[in-house]
Amino acid sequence: MSLDVSPQLLAQAEAGDVDPAAFVETVRTSLPYAYEMVASLARDLLAGAAEFADNQVPPPSEAERGQLLRALASDSIRGSLERHFEIKLAFQNCHRVAAFQPGAENTATYAKFTSQRAQLLNQSPALRDC
Repeated sequence: MSLDVSPQLLAQAEAGDVDPAAFVETVRTSLPYAYEMVASLARDLLAGAAEFADNQVPPPSEAERGQLLRALASDSIRGSLERHFEIKLAFQNCHRVAAFQPGAENTATYAKFTSQRAQLLNQSPALRDC
């Protein structure tokens, strides 16, 4: 299970509308490693002049790797983090996450980061089972 959902948030979902801030808070508390990774990348992106900020350090354990995979594989979780931090996320190989400015999907830098070539060049034997 990806998220530890409170009875209150579950009741909201059953009623039809979910408070976006409550959903993000659930992500933060359920997937703290993934949330902090995205928050850190957003801070780095906003603080710098680079076109994107990325992480290239593997998670410290399989538990953290699992959090990252669950957060980024879910359209609703990933989308909520993008909206919350006002960024666009890109993802490679179990841990290499990048934050771009919204709208970057149309740039050469984003296209290069998300290309098949970049995916192949980011391979290593250490990442085979991630």
